[in-house]
Amino acid sequence: MKKRILILPISIGIICLSLQAQAVRKEFLLRKSWSFSKGDFPNAAAEKFDDAMWKKVTIPHDWAIYGPFDRSYDLQEVAITQNGEIGASAKTGRTGGLPYMGIGWYRTVFDVDDFEKKQKNVSLLFDGAMSEARVYVNGREACYWPYGYSSFHCDVTDLLHDDGKSNTLAVRLENRPQSSRWYPGAGLYRNVHVIVTEKAHVPIWGAYITTPYVSDEYASVKLKTELVNVSGKEVKIVAEIWDKDGHVVARKESRQKIHSDRPLEQNFIVSNPQLWSPENPYLYCAVSKIYKDEQLTDSCAIRFGIRDIKLIADKGFFLNGKKRKFRGVCNHHDLGPLGAAVSEAALRRQLTLLKDMGCDAVRTTHNMPAPELVRLCDEMGFMMLIEPFDEWDVAKCKNGYHRFFNEWAEKDMVSMLRQYRNSASVVMWSIGNEVPTQCREDGYKVASFLQNICHREDPTRPVTCGIDQVDCALNNGFAALLDVPGFNYRIHRYGEAYEKLPQNLLLGSETASTVSSRGVYKFPAEKKANAVYDDHQSTSYDMERCSWSNLPDEDFAQADDHEWTLGQFVWTGFDYLGEPTPYDTDGWPSHSSMFGIIDLAGIPKDRYYLYRSVWNKDENTLHLLPHWSWEGREGQKTPVFAYTNHPSAELFINGKSQGKQSKNSATLQNRYRLMWTDVVYEPGEVKVVAYDAQGKAAGEKIIRTAGKPHHIQLSADRTQLMPDGNDLAYIRVSVVDKDGNLCPNDNRLITFTVAGEGRFKASANGNPACLDLFHLPQMHAFSGELTAIVQSGEKAGKILVEAKAKGLGKGQIQILAKQIEEN
Repeated sequence: MKKRILILPISIGIICLSLQAQAVRKEFLLRKSWSFSKGDFPNAAAEKFDDAMWKKVTIPHDWAIYGPFDRSYDLQEVAITQNGEIGASAKTGRTGGLPYMGIGWYRTVFDVDDFEKKQKNVSLLFDGAMSEARVYVNGREACYWPYGYSSFHCDVTDLLHDDGKSNTLAVRLENRPQSSRWYPGAGLYRNVHVIVTEKAHVPIWGAYITTPYVSDEYASVKLKTELVNVSGKEVKIVAEIWDKDGHVVARKESRQKIHSDRPLEQNFIVSNPQLWSPENPYLYCAVSKIYKDEQLTDSCAIRFGIRDIKLIADKGFFLNGKKRKFRGVCNHHDLGPLGAAVSEAALRRQLTLLKDMGCDAVRTTHNMPAPELVRLCDEMGFMMLIEPFDEWDVAKCKNGYHRFFNEWAEKDMVSMLRQYRNSASVVMWSIGNEVPTQCREDGYKVASFLQNICHREDPTRPVTCGIDQVDCALNNGFAALLDVPGFNYRIHRYGEAYEKLPQNLLLGSETASTVSSRGVYKFPAEKKANAVYDDHQSTSYDMERCSWSNLPDEDFAQADDHEWTLGQFVWTGFDYLGEPTPYDTDGWPSHSSMFGIIDLAGIPKDRYYLYRSVWNKDENTLHLLPHWSWEGREGQKTPVFAYTNHPSAELFINGKSQGKQSKNSATLQNRYRLMWTDVVYEPGEVKVVAYDAQGKAAGEKIIRTAGKPHHIQLSADRTQLMPDGNDLAYIRVSVVDKDGNLCPNDNRLITFTVAGEGRFKASANGNPACLDLFHLPQMHAFSGELTAIVQSGEKAGKILVEAKAKGLGKGQIQILAKQIEEN
């Protein structure tokens, strides 16, 4: 199955790309040769403006991630009402303590080959621009789009030079303070496309594909294609559906005289279809060729999956006729030390880690995702809940989206829906998150307005909304209006909502918000809410939460015990920049979250294995915590937990049994964890042996007390990269003793050098209070570890990475940049 995930999508992607390459339309990215500067320049849109002194950058680019960190950046004196706060207080690090605010300009020059204004149409497509983007071509404004997360496009045909050469593109962006509750990033942080077509063409996002009937024997496929500049003309559309092996499995040829804007509809039957699911993310490619006067005028290729989704009251969510519960996570869009600048390699690594954990779904909180993420979810097998807004017409942030909602909400929704409605991974839309509007008496009208847009543009998917004000939503009709009521936390209200609401279903749209720091353990190991400590960390015993949230075990039990729950989306899969709860109120230098199952460096926390033990039943999980290097705790109680998919285990300290524990219903924690709470610490060896349901030994795990730090150990997630200038290797850097045991208390500074056909990109250690800059080739270890990220160059060859630290033997690893041979 893992082989299928890696190989199958590449094949269908290549087929779609190769078929698209044969088309008369051309598309290319504007990545290189951009000039950038912070600040406002009144004449920067002009062709002859001198930008020689500006910084040269490559897109995607996040101008703020380079820092420095500072407590004063976007310091917000606010009360977070959705967390139950009444009085305002200083929220330090709420947006990451990074300089995202202000104005910035980007400029570049591009050519359009074989350009004739009367025959060609040229559009610019921005996957996202943070924010309030004003786009100029050759000194004239082409378009304006305020929402930084929304993809948008503008027709620039009439603004280009007559020969199509040396066109100046300038983009002005402005990020206002107090415009976000987390780190939004800044700049042209997603890709910019140039799309060149004939005058008669399929508009951007103008093809819509659905699967009205799905079975193992056959599936019906409906393709609707919009056409522009063909009114009164007869057109021919030849459409084919290709499987992953390059075989045509269905074909239709249609001729029609076009008299309106109504899309041209074609229907197909695919026999014995491969159905898309997280376990089998099989994708097809629909290719349409459009002829006018028997001349090929355009073509488009769409990857899609054949699958069926249904909601059944009292029973739940069904994919292809099989009931399943979402094992999902919420993720913000930043990529830790890379910031908001999108990277397909970084996203693929995130999803690979989540896949191994047993995760099968992603909620894009609280904004439209990058197209790369959606494509990867299609390929790798993740269901998606795509969400556009964190606020509607009532403010959460002084300069938030409410400023634009009335004029722009429908435009942003339509862009999102049309962009992603062909993606197999997208199974549900969310119209918002914890919006204050939910408590207005007429709040349901706004929800209805947004839900109706979803139903109009895409009748095939249900709609939800993340509700946190349960009393309001249950009593004013807000929750009853939605296709699927989604609750953020408030797990103790699930049963009441199920009984009261007409849908008889409930989604955990946001769950847990357990907080922890990798490798940090607090004693005694007991359940706490809003616990704070002098070191600005939270315990990795996974027993601490916020006042408004809960521990993972409660969500597991809800999913296991009630058919009508649809599963959950955990807050969050990864730590992210900003929202350093519980150190968000005057808690500097804390500036990144602690909610993640995986830390900001991309290293799994202990909690990762708790979720894996419940969600990934096909793989053996046996994880032991805490570490066993506790100088000064000799003779003190030091609880030991084991996270495993097996029902029981026996613990040994230096060969002496501490007893056998079995999962039981005494508490929710006992139901999902094995815990030895009275273990007394003594240096040496901790071993746990897990037993299966038949009582047979099924695996063991050993942790040893670390000796003196001896050397640096490097291990890479990938040892071969594509020489495309974009690929990434994540190198785990560990301080170990002479026997290779992790030294979990060592936090010394480590420096990096990269030689050969690659370069140092960034590093992170997962410490939410560390102010080391990500882009410098040095970083302090945290709990003995950190991550260094290396980027490939554009030539094949070797990349040598070296890590050094005072008093330690250096670590080295070699990575190969090499073109991958196609099968």
